[in-house]
Amino acid sequence: MVGQVLGNRYKLLERIGGGGMAVVYKAKCLLLNRFVAVKILRSEFTDDEEFVKRFRVEAQAAASLNHPNIVSIFDVGKQDDIQYIVMEMIDGITLKEYIAGKGALPWREAVSIAIQICSAIEHAHRNFIVHRDIKPHNIMITNEGIAKVTDFGIARAVTSATITMVGSTIGSVHYFSPEQARGGFIDEKSDLYSLGITIYEMVTGKVPFDGESPVAIALKHIQEKPQKPIDVKPSIPKGVNDLIVKAMKKDQNLRYQTASEMLADLQMVLSEPNAKISGSNAVEELPTKKMQAVSAGFDIDENIDDGDEEYMEEEDDTATRKKRDRVSIWLGIATGLVITALIVYLGIKLIIPIITPDDTASFVVEDYTNMEFNEVKELLSRYDIIASDNDRVYDDKVKKGVIISQDIAVGNTLKPGSTINFTVSDGPHMVEIPDIRGEESRVAEVYITNAGLVPEILRENSETVGKGLVIRTEPEIFEMVKPDTVVKVYVSTGPKLEKVRVPNLIGMTRIEAENAILKSNLTIGKILPEGIISDVARVIKQYPLPDTEHDEYTAVELTFGIDEPVDGGDDRPGDPDDGEPQQGGSERTKLITITLDPSRIYGEEVLVYVESTPSDTNVRKIEMNQYVKRSQFPISLPVTIGETGTTHVIVYLDNDLALETDIRNQ
Repeated sequence: MVGQVLGNRYKLLERIGGGGMAVVYKAKCLLLNRFVAVKILRSEFTDDEEFVKRFRVEAQAAASLNHPNIVSIFDVGKQDDIQYIVMEMIDGITLKEYIAGKGALPWREAVSIAIQICSAIEHAHRNFIVHRDIKPHNIMITNEGIAKVTDFGIARAVTSATITMVGSTIGSVHYFSPEQARGGFIDEKSDLYSLGITIYEMVTGKVPFDGESPVAIALKHIQEKPQKPIDVKPSIPKGVNDLIVKAMKKDQNLRYQTASEMLADLQMVLSEPNAKISGSNAVEELPTKKMQAVSAGFDIDENIDDGDEEYMEEEDDTATRKKRDRVSIWLGIATGLVITALIVYLGIKLIIPIITPDDTASFVVEDYTNMEFNEVKELLSRYDIIASDNDRVYDDKVKKGVIISQDIAVGNTLKPGSTINFTVSDGPHMVEIPDIRGEESRVAEVYITNAGLVPEILRENSETVGKGLVIRTEPEIFEMVKPDTVVKVYVSTGPKLEKVRVPNLIGMTRIEAENAILKSNLTIGKILPEGIISDVARVIKQYPLPDTEHDEYTAVELTFGIDEPVDGGDDRPGDPDDGEPQQGGSERTKLITITLDPSRIYGEEVLVYVESTPSDTNVRKIEMNQYVKRSQFPISLPVTIGETGTTHVIVYLDNDLALETDIRNQ
């Protein structure tokens, strides 16, 4: 299918991947001049009408998602028996391939990736979209290290339709939630279980459940407890371990209830690896214990002889007296022990210090400036002196961690338990360069400025980063630099385009003109009059003008007429300086010059709209409605004028009125 154009817009360039559901091609959008990924469904899916219906509805719903960690869906279409979706082109590999190449990831990297995935899931859940197939295969890692979740909506369509495909389950069953395995109700918490499995695989390098068949693995999700991540890899912090355990609870009520809740814990363990995760130790099954009744095993004789009551009362009195005597004895012993202990304590505290003076009662303070604080802290702890570094300051001359001053002068004496407060250097004041990759240039400037740095915007071509978005910075993101450092921000100008010469299309039929445009690596723009299909109609006007140089894939606007065309050279606009009407077929034209307003700020391209209305016909005609590069101004444009009277001309630049005039017909 390479070379085929889908929807008269997407030209397939090369096959870049495929799976059980679809084949993926790298393509070029001829309308917007950018690279995209086109996913074409396999025939076994497209033959199922119910699935195709669900697929289109769910994919269109997912197209509404707009998040930096979600692969964007641009378009959904059909051509002949081909069902396809157009997605953001990602330059990178899947998370599954990333784990296979590196093995178990460092826990900080794994948590950072999980935060991005969870943020994407949170955004989808807020828009009432459940993914249903979160797994490393559906997560892309770009060359810049950004995680992007793909197949939102598509997974829902697949799991909702009645499709059975041998081998299609094996890749997902390792990440199924128990409710998915048993065919139960699936909601947002099912995505969070699958994310827990994904994090488990990132930090350990393997999935928690494996087996010889999908059914065996599914049963393990339902019945067996997984080995804790920390038992597989002891270096995993307790907080990270507990977070994964909570996310993988089989009982939906004991898992994270929302993506927001899980995202908050992910961010917490990134800064506090051993943080306590609420609910991670909840027991999922509490077995019922059978307990014996209180009176069981005791026989109560209710037939007591009334004649023995007096004897029993006397016996009770004797027992009571004996009991009181035993209590008195024990109270006396306890009182004696307390008094003895008090005498010993007072002797230690009052008498012994008088007899043997304590040599450590006074500690002589020395000069600790220019010494490492941690070394001084350890030294003072031997004498039971507390070293405090609550006063931390930036200092360009003193190394970080070195003592600048102390609040107790040299030679003073301190008793054990006293505190010395130190002013300690934090080194030169440094700030971190924020991660602004993929941000719009103006937003990136604000981030850099707010960080106390100075942005310098530079532009360069990029095949993978959209126009106007940040590619990278120099120095690189997360690097520590001094305040007011100049940060070079490289902003994408889109793919590098070659210059091509616009062919002379005057006098050609529509088919001839369109073939010549595509052959020149240009694209077909507006066709005027709209809807013209006549085989005898020929081009009487074109824009851009013939033999001018423009970027490839520039749209060419064509105006057709039914009358016999004149020679192509005579049909071109004349000298802009003479201002005389030009004859072209049955129409008369006159050049006007369009300039930019110097008091206004324009983008790289300016939308030019021109219409003319001759007074003799009073028929409005759109002369031009397309974008023109700012660097090409001023431009000269031929407008149609009537045989007699005047022609009213209106020019809009970026939807603002720039010119309104009447041209007298001669």
